[in-house]
Amino acid sequence: MIVVSDTSPILSLTLIGRLDLLREIYGSIVIPEAVRQEIMVTDHSGVREVAQADWISTRPIEPDVVLQLLQREVDRGEAEAIGLAVQLKADVLLIDERQARQLAQYLELHVVGLLDVLQEARQRHCIASVKPILDDLITRARFRLSRKLYQRTLQTAGELDHAHLA
Repeated sequence: MIVVSDTSPILSLTLIGRLDLLREIYGSIVIPEAVRQEIMVTDHSGVREVAQADWISTRPIEPDVVLQLLQREVDRGEAEAIGLAVQLKADVLLIDERQARQLAQYLELHVVGLLDVLQEARQRHCIASVKPILDDLITRARFRLSRKLYQRTLQTAGELDHAHLA
């Protein structure tokens, strides 16, 4: 399985010390150079973990017109992640930003976001509960999501009873 990732899923999980979830679920991940650079310029101590992870490999992307057009719509890391996913015919593209997800879906890529990763981790019993990790992402990694999406994520995971939905 070929899995390409944008910066956000890797960096967010690194910030809360749970980068291991990506390895447990996907085994290996491919990132473009722009994503590697975005991760490495952060001053978080977990960046070393990403740099030393032998299961995360960096692949060059062939510049083309599609990449240039993508960069007009989304940032360089997102554009290169989408472009690399197309180039490698990836099975999964890990990406969170709404506009980038829409572009990737338009290009018929199988898009998976960090919330999907958490659901999969719970189903595979890699984590006992989504809520503490989701709360950590919000407080420690500044992961942004609406209250409605937060509740829907917990409900999907079976961690929100109906009394809290009102």
